[in-house]
Amino acid sequence: MKSKVEVRKQMLSTMKNFSSEQYEKKSKQVIQRLLSSEFYKQSHTIGVTISRFPEVDTRQFIEQAWKDGKRIAAPKCIPATREMDFRFITSWADVTSDYMDLLEPTVSRTKQAIKDDIDLQIVPGVLFSDEGFRVGFGGGYYDRYLAHFTGDTVAIAFKEQTGHELPVEQHDLPIGAILTDEDIIICRSDVK
Repeated sequence: MKSKVEVRKQMLSTMKNFSSEQYEKKSKQVIQRLLSSEFYKQSHTIGVTISRFPEVDTRQFIEQAWKDGKRIAAPKCIPATREMDFRFITSWADVTSDYMDLLEPTVSRTKQAIKDDIDLQIVPGVLFSDEGFRVGFGGGYYDRYLAHFTGDTVAIAFKEQTGHELPVEQHDLPIGAILTDEDIIICRSDVK
């Protein structure tokens, strides 16, 4: 079995080769599936990363969630401890490009969201197994965060990112479901 580093590199290369039309169409399909899901409908406060290419575009999702009256909490990375501080954002004026060129909440403009505030956490990743295990971007931020998270966890991904056999380490935790441009994969039996 290939290492996480190898499979991550291969999949990111595949995703970067989508045409801009493919990328936009597939992102829109994933987001529509998420917006029409029970996960979304039943949630009040959603934790979500502000994506960057070639990830599924979360900006359109965040804007629709604001319109629907949902509370959005985005992570601010703390590189020294490899932890995340989720903070409520209510407009794009609340974010700035900081760590690793990611758009993150501006601390002085936002309030902290504790884990118990978030009832739906959208977990990013590069590859996913049908059992809900994932290969992320390599920082371990979400592995640490999810260790004590009790709400629902879902991933949004392109179909190409799913169905992989992945190396699983002791600290890896499966997510509940994966929503793609083609389907919804329920990964754990305790998911609604």
